[in-house]
Formats: sequence, structure tokens, C-alpha cells
Amino acid sequence: MDLANFLIQLLNSVQYGLLLFMLAAGLTLIFGIMGVVNLAHGSFYMLGAYLAWSLSAYFGSLTLAILGGAALSAIFGLALEWLLFRHFYQRDHLDQVLLTFGLIYIFEELRSILWGDDVHGVAIPELLGASIPLTDNLSYPVYRLFMSGVCIALAVGLYLLISKTRLGMKIRAGAFNHDMAGALGINIKLIHAVVFALGVTLAAVAGMIAAPIASVYPNMGSQVLIMCFVVVVIGGIGSVRGALISALLVGLVDTFGKVLLPQVAGMLVYMLMAAVLLWKPEGLFKQ
Repeated sequence: MDLANFLIQLLNSVQYGLLLFMLAAGLTLIFGIMGVVNLAHGSFYMLGAYLAWSLSAYFGSLTLAILGGAALSAIFGLALEWLLFRHFYQRDHLDQVLLTFGLIYIFEELRSILWGDDVHGVAIPELLGASIPLTDNLSYPVYRLFMSGVCIALAVGLYLLISKTRLGMKIRAGAFNHDMAGALGINIKLIHAVVFALGVTLAAVAGMIAAPIASVYPNMGSQVLIMCFVVVVIGGIGSVRGALISALLVGLVDTFGKVLLPQVAGMLVYMLMAAVLLWKPEGLFKQ
């Protein structure tokens, strides 16, 4: 592998890892703070992709579609938390698994009713449609760099929100001991609603920015859900920092594995997870 190909694969692995982080961050926040095992998290990724397709056709702009889709996703997350999830925080994990597994089928059926079962494509904005030449015959799409930039900006924003703001302090307090936080006057129900809506929005935005390169198709959320759980387990359940490092590791292993060891590429990520769990059963980082 020459330097140009290595650079392309490295950029692809970082972009894929950052996209996985956006998905895993929401999942690990929801589980770490509210204790909810959310198998329907991949459906929010699918929701974002379909919103990008329909809203970009309506507005004629992917940027407006992402902004509008993010707002709609946040509202949807708040409504879903209020209607269903807040009634399951103190329930057994099996009840949560059954609820969220059922939601997968409900969301798939609603998707079929609203948008049909065809495969759709989302056009890359003209401004981001160019490629950066690396050699005489190799180049790298600007849109993939844009995706990485959006993910990095959201990761920095998430870090600042959790670590540097009053809301973040309340979120961390609720994650550490929600009973004590409630006794101190923190509105735990509101914190849970905000965190759940944030997790839904992160997953939906990941689907929206990935739609132009991954297409939009039925059951697309189920394919990313397994990888998302792998990232959360490797990084440590409830740790956003662990999710970031784990997602980048998974991106590197998966991308370079498909190039260098295609015969066993499908196993490499799970071998990485097994090795990490043998070394640190709680994952790379604790909450």
C-alpha cells in the first residue's frame, strides 16, 4: 500500500469512526444516565436518513434539511421519552429490551407507510461535490471531510456541554446518583428528557450526514446498531470519552481490515472487542 492509498484509508477510517461515535455517544448517554437498554437506537439513524432525503427534496438544500431534521428529531425524542421511556426507567432491563425491540418493528412499518420501501439517494451539495487530488489518479471527496468536520464539531460541543455547563453538571450529578440529585432540587425527569432527546438527535444527524454516501434504504438502522453496541462495550458503558476512542479504534480496524485482510475482516472488530474485554471487562473507561 503506497502513501496515497494509506492516507485515503486513514481518512476513511477516521470519518467512519467519528460517525460511529455520534451514534454510540447517544446510546451510551441514554444507558449510562437513565439505565435504559435501547435496541431502537438504530431506528433514529434511519429516521435521520429519511428526513434528509425528504426534507432536502422539499427545501432544495441539504443544509436546511439537516437543521430542520435535527429540530424535528429533538421534538420526536422529547415526545417519545414522555410517552414511553420515562415509564420504564425503574423497570427490569428485560422489559426495556422488549419495548425497544418492539419499537424497531413499529418504526419500520411507519417508515414503509410514510416513505415506501424503495432505495433512495440524497444528492451531495454542489459546493461539497469536489474532490481533493492526492496523486495523478487518486483523490479524496470533500464531502467526506465535511462529514468528519461536522462530527468533530458535535463531539467538541458535547464535551463542552457535559463538562463546562450548568446543565452538564446536572447531567453528571444525575448519572452519579439520581436520587441524591433529585433531593438537591434537580429536576431529574427534565434531565432524562433532555438527554434522551440529545441521544436521538445525535443518531438522526449521523443518519442525515451519512445519507448522501450510504443511500437511504429500509432496515438500514439495524446494520449500524450492532456496531454501535460494540463501540459502547469496548469504550465502557456510560463513558462518552470511551465511546470516542473506541469508535476511532473500530473505524481503523474495520477499514484497514477490509483492505489488508478481507478474508477475516468481518471478525476483526469482534476480536478487538473480545481482546479488550479479556483485558478490561468493564471496557476501556469507566463512566
